[in-house]
Amino acid sequence: MAEELTRLASHLDEIERLIKKGGEVGKRLDFLIQELHREANTLGSKSAALDLTRISVDMKVLIEQMREQVQNLE
Repeated sequence: MAEELTRLASHLDEIERLIKKGGEVGKRLDFLIQELHREANTLGSKSAALDLTRISVDMKVLIEQMREQVQNLE
């Protein structure tokens, strides 16, 4: 699970960098959000604890909200 958490952090750092940069970043943000969703799915599927599964679902809801916002940029 450490790998997934590291990748999540990396994707979030890149999203923050792109937002600060500005310009035409919609497609890149959409891709990164897709990757966030993939990592959240992996964390949920690897989790044996119910609490971690719930956190994974919460993450996916928030990631979907991010995706909706990014689609407004394009």
